[in-house]
Amino acid sequence: MGYKSLLVHLELGRSNEHLLQVAGELSERFDARVMGVVACAPPMMVYGDIGLAGDAWVAARDAVDQQVGTAQGEFRDAFRDRKVDLDWRAMKDYADLARCISRQARTADLVVAAVGQGDMFDGTRALSMGALVMQVGRPVLLVPLARPSSKFDRVLVGWKDSRETRRAIVDALPLMQRAEVTVVEVVKEGHIDAARRHLDEVVAWLMQHDVAARAFPVSSSGDDAADLRSVADSEHCDVIVAGAYGHSRLREWILGGVTKDLLMSPRRCSLVSH
Repeated sequence: MGYKSLLVHLELGRSNEHLLQVAGELSERFDARVMGVVACAPPMMVYGDIGLAGDAWVAARDAVDQQVGTAQGEFRDAFRDRKVDLDWRAMKDYADLARCISRQARTADLVVAAVGQGDMFDGTRALSMGALVMQVGRPVLLVPLARPSSKFDRVLVGWKDSRETRRAIVDALPLMQRAEVTVVEVVKEGHIDAARRHLDEVVAWLMQHDVAARAFPVSSSGDDAADLRSVADSEHCDVIVAGAYGHSRLREWILGGVTKDLLMSPRRCSLVSH
C-alpha cells in the first residue's frame, strides 16, 4: 500500500520551494508519479463596467503567462535530480479553482498543497484550502510556508470517533507504516480512562496494519487545537493526521477549531481528509 500518484498544487506569484521539497521526498519514498498543477482565472475582458480593456488586458494576460511559466520551471527544477515520472497541467478557468483542482485529482492518491493562504487573497489566483478539502475526495497533505520537517517518522493522529477521522486514519496508513505514531484524543476531565480503552482498540487496529502506535488521551484545556499542538511539540511529531470539518464548515471558521488551525498552521505538515 502506498501513494503511487501525487498531485502537487503550486501557487502563482510566490516561491513553492518547501512544498516541492516535501513532494520530492514523498515521490522518492513511494516511487510515485507527480503531477504539478497550477490554476487561475484568466483576466476578464471589458463587459459593461467590469474587466480590463486593451493594453491593460494584454499586460494582465502576459503577467499570468509569466507566472505560470515561472511555476513550471520551478517544478521541473525541483525534480531535475530525482528519478520521477512527471506531468504538468496549467488551467485557466473562470470556474471555482478548488473545483478545477479536484477534477485533476481523479488519478491522484494524495494531494500536496500549501497551507490556506488562498482564503485570504484574490480567489482568481489563490486556492481556498478549505474548499479543496471539502471537494477533492482525496487526502490532502498541507505544507507550511516555513521549512517543515519532511522525515515523517513521528506522526500524531488527532483522534475523534467520527467519520472524517476514520477516513483520515485509513488515508494516512502509507505514512504511518513507516513512522512512530501517537494516537491522541482530547477529552473532558474525568473521561481519560474511557478514552484510553477505545484508543487502545484503535492502536490494536493500527498494529494489524503494521503501524507502531500508542494511545495518548489528554484532558482538555478548552482549546483542542492548542492541546494537539502541545502534544505534537512534546512528542516531536512532524505531521498531524486528522479528519476535517467534524462540525459544519461555517461553525469551524466562525468559532475556530482543529480544522481551521491545521489549514492555517505555520509549523508542521498536516494530512487531512473529509
